[in-house]
Amino acid sequence: MSLNIAKVDKKRVVIVGGGFGGLKLANKLKKSGFQVVLIDKNNYHQFPPLIYQVASAGMEPTSISFPFRKIFQHRKDFYFRMAEVRAIFPEKNMIQTSIGKAEYDYLVLAAGTTTNFFGNKHIEEEAMPMKNVSEAMGLRNALLANLERALTCSTKQEQQELLNIVIVGGGATGVEVAGVLSEMKKFVLPNDYPDMPASLMHVYLVEAGPRLLAGMSEDSSAHAEKFLREMGVNILLNKRVVDYRDHKVMLEDGSEIATRTFIWVSGVTFGNMDASLIGRGGRIKVDEFNRVEGMKNVFAIGDQCVQFSDKDYPNGHPQLAQVAIQQGELLAKNLMRLEKGEEMKPFHYRNLGSMATVGRNRAVAEFSKIKTQGWFAWVLWLVVHLRSILGVRNKVVVLLNWIWNYFTYDQSMRMIVYARKAKEIRDREVVEATTHLGKDLLHEPQQSGQEKA
Repeated sequence: MSLNIAKVDKKRVVIVGGGFGGLKLANKLKKSGFQVVLIDKNNYHQFPPLIYQVASAGMEPTSISFPFRKIFQHRKDFYFRMAEVRAIFPEKNMIQTSIGKAEYDYLVLAAGTTTNFFGNKHIEEEAMPMKNVSEAMGLRNALLANLERALTCSTKQEQQELLNIVIVGGGATGVEVAGVLSEMKKFVLPNDYPDMPASLMHVYLVEAGPRLLAGMSEDSSAHAEKFLREMGVNILLNKRVVDYRDHKVMLEDGSEIATRTFIWVSGVTFGNMDASLIGRGGRIKVDEFNRVEGMKNVFAIGDQCVQFSDKDYPNGHPQLAQVAIQQGELLAKNLMRLEKGEEMKPFHYRNLGSMATVGRNRAVAEFSKIKTQGWFAWVLWLVVHLRSILGVRNKVVVLLNWIWNYFTYDQSMRMIVYARKAKEIRDREVVEATTHLGKDLLHEPQQSGQEKA
């Protein structure tokens, strides 16, 4: 198996990951004179800020996803390959992927993050993460299946376990999930499950720190907490989850919460890299040009990297979409400058603000020195996110969904659907996982830990 991309006289830029940063970079390299290769394990770009709405059955997965091949139709000198990167060999300017090797002149790591379970393997096996569309669909199925099961289970204890929902992580995702589930309890359960009292459903939001939305101001944090408590969410601050056993979430102080819906949105982590390249929060250390430390032609952008040279952000930039977008845009210009023999320009983040929605007519938003909460912040959140979605069709569908849900108090996509892969695909994945990578790496000389990432 091979990527089957002919090497031409143009320099090749390989981009690993089609998130906000990788997509912006690929778009800005149009007509740049480079051969651009985008590698992603999915064949679509997804919009993470609205993944929680897929998980709560409020939106179709296709409404926040857009195929890469559609985005780059009729684009010259551009190639997309659906694959996963397994290893980097910087001394050879080569990467090993799940479908073969690929050479590069410039490599850009923009693969984003995965859920961080802080080394707790048992929680990793038991909890439901929500970092991508497929995980959100799995969570949606679990939520709906648990509601159906709660109607027919044989004991009150099992019923309460099925109706208790525990969300771990008080960041923007945790707050948004807690808010939308509390609205489901208020508006959906009485209509869809009239023979089951909605009061039996309890939503718990557990945060190890002293407040929610730690990345925003204390004022915004306080408003978010106030909104959620008014909506009936049980908020537990300064509580650290240590285990999950026998359908119980166990906290460090010895208390327990019975549940069969254990959602983990606490923290992020990254793919395996050499320890010397890893900085604060497990992120790849880069210089002011987003170049990986110690490497001349390998760059990292977005959530995956940490830069300490920006005086306004001495501990690294916030893990926001705008950071990745701005880094991707500047890196495209810097790569073209390199080819012209010009000096690269350092990256400085322009803070355009941050926001989080709590529920209908409730949100918090911060723009420079301006802070707002409630209905106006909620409208701003809607406008900003609608503008950011790719594709006219997707924008229209999302807007119509929001309008329908707002006036009818109804989310109409509450179907339990389990996808099944065809046998041909399952067999192919097994073969690739067990034989292909091993065979390719056998032909590589042994690399030092510094060289293999």
